[in-house]
Amino acid sequence: MMLHPSYTDLMKVVNSGVETGDEPVVNSRYSIVLATSKRARQIISGEDPLIDSPSNSKPLSIAVEEVFNSKVTIMGEDDSEDDEEI
Repeated sequence: MMLHPSYTDLMKVVNSGVETGDEPVVNSRYSIVLATSKRARQIISGEDPLIDSPSNSKPLSIAVEEVFNSKVTIMGEDDSEDDEEI
């Protein structure tokens, strides 16, 4: 199964606000997988999706689309865990 958008596309979106020379928010596919799976678990636990999606969409698909559409923010490793972001 192919992920759409691709991991590369997701990484570009997440890192789009990073200034030249600064550390990217995510460095690997693994970081994207962790962030989207955490958001999917939040949706499964009852949090409302931040995008309109078909009623038969799976939580992981919704989470991927949320990241791709910049509806959630992936926090870097140095950032606080207390924030609402994933």
